[in-house]
Amino acid sequence: MNGNNNFTLCPISDSYKRILLPLTYSLVFVLGLTLNGALLWVMCFRTRTWSCSVIYLTNLAVADLLYVLSLPLLIVSYAMDDVWPFGDIICKVVRFFFCTNLHCSMMFLMCISVHRFLGVCYPITALRFRTKNLAVLMSGSVWVLVMLEISPTLLFAHTGFINNMTVCYEMTNPGQLYTYLPYDMFLDVVGFMVPFMIIIICYCSMMRVLYRAGRDNSQVGTENLNKSIRTILAVCLMFVLCFVPYHIARIVCLFIRVYVSSDCRVINLVMIGYKIWKPLVSFNSCANPLLYFLGSDRQRKQLWAQLFRSKMVHPLVCTVQPDIVPTVSGTARNQ
Repeated sequence: MNGNNNFTLCPISDSYKRILLPLTYSLVFVLGLTLNGALLWVMCFRTRTWSCSVIYLTNLAVADLLYVLSLPLLIVSYAMDDVWPFGDIICKVVRFFFCTNLHCSMMFLMCISVHRFLGVCYPITALRFRTKNLAVLMSGSVWVLVMLEISPTLLFAHTGFINNMTVCYEMTNPGQLYTYLPYDMFLDVVGFMVPFMIIIICYCSMMRVLYRAGRDNSQVGTENLNKSIRTILAVCLMFVLCFVPYHIARIVCLFIRVYVSSDCRVINLVMIGYKIWKPLVSFNSCANPLLYFLGSDRQRKQLWAQLFRSKMVHPLVCTVQPDIVPTVSGTARNQ
């Protein structure tokens, strides 16, 4: 294959992409659209009191929803063996929104983790930091900062020709990979490693506090504490499985393509690994609302009641209590 600037590439076997990526992205699109749409519906139309958690979860659902809405054009392109029929501007826009909403999702997961960490570990001291005004300010800041971080994508992403076919480069054209590498490393550190470390530290601290509370206070409900710890472990496991393999594979793939570009066998191996792990990161947009609904009995019952229009003897008050990590007293925080 020949890319721009007479940059010679090894022939890469990626026929599996025509089946793997369209199928997985189609599944993510259907599930993500349904689940995040349901979550936004509950937040916007079945919530009277907008707490900090509701604000963060609403922004997370918007980011996930916008992410899945960027998938249909990619599904069509991958199904057509990477042919891009939509033009250069749409190529830039799709790559921009794909990356923006992926990084926004990670940042809002970090905000939710910090919010819960403060509520569980420092419930009194943190009262002045757990305010709706601050949550709105933080949410707006996340959108602005992420869009600024991802804005160079509009320059790097564009269409080109490979084997006489128009393609939309995922990162940039092969001749610019060396220039693109420092920018990608910046995104990996700021947009992934920092949120990842903060999330892990927050949830590990919460598990320690909850464990001590259960050991030192016999009045604390063991079932509630165990459920809280299981939820924390599920969130951490979801984040690790969805984001870590993808970013590791992406970094390795980029380094190999820049510095070991003459070894076609190695390039093929890392490209296959990257393409296999790539769809997994998309499932995070489906897992976020699932963890919310499955982690709270009240929200799950309320959603099913509304969907099936069932009449309940004692109707639930339409106030969402989205913090699925109970405090040491066994009640959910909604501040």
